[in-house]
Amino acid sequence: MGRIWSDQNKFQQWLEVELATSEALAELGVIPQESAQLLRRHAGFDVARIFEIENEVKHDVIAFTTAVAETMAQAGHAEASRWLHYGLTSNDVVDTAQALQIQQAAAILLRGLEELRAVLKRRALEFQHAVQIGRTHGVHAEPITFGLKLAIWYDEAGRDVERLRAAAEDLRVGKTSGAVGTYAHIGPEVEQRICARLHLKQAPVASQVISRDRHAAFLAALALATALCEKIALEVRHLQRTEVREAEEYFSKGQKGSSAMPHKRNPVTSEQICGLARVVRANAQAAFENIALWHERDISHSSVERIILPDSTILTDYLLAKTAQLVDRLVVYPDRMRRNLEMTRGLVFSGQLLLDLAAAGMLREQAYRVVQGHAMRAWEQEGDFRAAIEGDPEIRAVLKPARIAQAFSLERQLRNVDRIFEQVFGQDAQ
Repeated sequence: MGRIWSDQNKFQQWLEVELATSEALAELGVIPQESAQLLRRHAGFDVARIFEIENEVKHDVIAFTTAVAETMAQAGHAEASRWLHYGLTSNDVVDTAQALQIQQAAAILLRGLEELRAVLKRRALEFQHAVQIGRTHGVHAEPITFGLKLAIWYDEAGRDVERLRAAAEDLRVGKTSGAVGTYAHIGPEVEQRICARLHLKQAPVASQVISRDRHAAFLAALALATALCEKIALEVRHLQRTEVREAEEYFSKGQKGSSAMPHKRNPVTSEQICGLARVVRANAQAAFENIALWHERDISHSSVERIILPDSTILTDYLLAKTAQLVDRLVVYPDRMRRNLEMTRGLVFSGQLLLDLAAAGMLREQAYRVVQGHAMRAWEQEGDFRAAIEGDPEIRAVLKPARIAQAFSLERQLRNVDRIFEQVFGQDAQ
């Protein structure tokens, strides 16, 4: 990913735009065919020389074209260089070339998302029936399975793939319509040929720049993908707490968690993921700020994009890889999950009991009062909720022992897990 945003590759994409322009103009007889061929064969650049010229002229595209023209002169074809950058303005080159770089970056990121999905799917199927307590507000709610958590993440990653693919496709556009977008020097038919050579679409309309809502959507897609990484990592951080310890990051032999406390096994990878995801989100905000420019163009967006596009794509690539590794090597403790679920002695089945009492004829308000009374006592006194329910004559008058036992059935609570997995994974679900 870093190579894509290197100066070498950036200038190479600039050169590709320049050469495609020359060739398209030659096809239409605007410039000599021989000149376009000579440019293709001999045009080149030296990054250090470009920066040397830029230090004097204070303009990066002029420095680039000057450096390229020098290589043509050195090859003995200075005459052909007068057709370099013919009819173009700086942003015709910069924006179109940047679209090429974004396509290169997006291809890597989409592979990273698919790799994360593959890991999530494998581990979801592995823990499809690993019973775990679900938590809302951080408090025990009702039973789930650990596989369901992973299935939710897998499903969300699928939407991230589609969002990123759509945003990248939306940015697969070029423009050579000139300083204010009027095609004053290069016509639409030439632009169409140039974009086709570069495997880009023609922007239907532009000012001097391609509208930055496209770039903001791309950064937003990256922010959403890395938000999923944070979502996964945050859950691991919670599950690794000593009081919970239902899952934890892989802790390698020889690894140390603290300089002061030898016992520590800290979720450092998860914390790193959570921290870096914030940077990508912040960069997305900067992309939104880039949408509004003065009239047909200013350069307030340019300096911002030199930071947020490389940094965000590099960070997203890194976070997708780290999150996939985190999930792949996650140490899971199903027995601890079961013990945590059972620690409240049936308290988490209060909702099903409430429904069963109402279905058996007890008014809902009365049923809620009875069940909550037992629940609060069990909560405060660490009592056995199920035993209290089974011994309550008011409940026994409505529900027989078999119906009470059914209210506390894990199988009943989780009877639709396989159906959910079929909805998410199709035929691959167990």
